[in-house]
Amino acid sequence: MQLTFYKYQGTGNDFVMIDNRTEFFPKNNTKLVEQLCDRRFGIGADGLILLENHPQYDFKMVYYNSDGNESSMCGNGGRCLVAFAKQMGVVENRAEFEAVDGYHFATIDAHGIVALQMKDVDAVNQHENYTFLNTGSPHHVQMVKDLKTLDVKSEGSKIRYSDLYGSAGSNVNFVHQLENDIFAVRTYERGVEDETLSCGTGVTAVAIAMHQTGKTNNNIIDLNVEGGKLKVQFDVDNGKYSNVFLIGPATFVFEGKIEINQ
Repeated sequence: MQLTFYKYQGTGNDFVMIDNRTEFFPKNNTKLVEQLCDRRFGIGADGLILLENHPQYDFKMVYYNSDGNESSMCGNGGRCLVAFAKQMGVVENRAEFEAVDGYHFATIDAHGIVALQMKDVDAVNQHENYTFLNTGSPHHVQMVKDLKTLDVKSEGSKIRYSDLYGSAGSNVNFVHQLENDIFAVRTYERGVEDETLSCGTGVTAVAIAMHQTGKTNNNIIDLNVEGGKLKVQFDVDNGKYSNVFLIGPATFVFEGKIEINQ
């Protein structure tokens, strides 16, 4: 079977996009998803995303990590899917869709900048050396002094598999403050089991954690990731974060075809 796919990236976080509105894709074939995401034997990506029909909204997002398993919310993937849905003619400059963590609203401008509304955050767990919160995916946020030289894969893996988070694990974000409202971030992603160039739910978690812990008083925060720049804005009331938006570019890379065995 010949599969048509589309490749997108959001600040270096890259995804294989498949138009599955006719529901042809073998969604339970974990090995196939893993192969398609493989950078040597497949297309290569941090994850694979299916665009599907939804009875109420514009579309549904189904997201797989590169290990082939369905996963929690992916912010950059959601932004890229909005751009893909526009390319497919499903939406124009705004979108409503359902993901694994529920309803999302997004806008996309003429320059491909997507503003994606993330889930509200009601709980931010502060600890002595780190902060933990869920922005659609679980995130450990930890400030470090030597971000540029840090071995993110090694140190992130230790925390991800530690007793802190049990068998489910957590994504791990290492942060360095550059200015009052600008932070540099590097992220270890579970499911990818390595550092990625960008993580949307991760920078969202960092922005909220930095505000909650008093590192910044701003509600519009710039995040510098290895693959570019993102922005997070939110409203906050008594430690409850709402109208949370992840903002940044979503870029079409190429379209192709690949032979697959179902």
